[in-house]
Amino acid sequence: MTQTTTTLSGQECWGLLRRHELGRLAFHLAGEVHITPVNYAVDGETILFRTAEGNKLLGVVMDSDVAFEIDGIDAQEAWSVVVRGSARVLEGQEAYRAESIPLRPWVGSDKHTVVEISADEVTGRRFALDKPWEHIGRG
Repeated sequence: MTQTTTTLSGQECWGLLRRHELGRLAFHLAGEVHITPVNYAVDGETILFRTAEGNKLLGVVMDSDVAFEIDGIDAQEAWSVVVRGSARVLEGQEAYRAESIPLRPWVGSDKHTVVEISADEVTGRRFALDKPWEHIGRG
């Protein structure tokens, strides 16, 4: 029997994070967990994204505990990387870090606030896909 799930190393997780630019941010707000897509870039071993005023910014300012997830799929496999950590707004000169990496808003141009996610834990898994329904009726 072949192994269908493989745990990714930290290095593999960061490699996938560096190669992609769309993920989902999970954050707390008003006693609820929210999740929203964000485009991002990796700077060292932190994740940066831009945002405007709204629930996302309010959520990370009021409670820095966040999770961030990316995933991918093709015909043979799927994978997922989850980052758990703390978010903080970068102020002043620190916010200029975002100018040296490929981080530009995909939607709207008023996203001037830069948020950094510092990882406490980075985990990932790769899944070999077995989709028998794709083979039904082929013969």
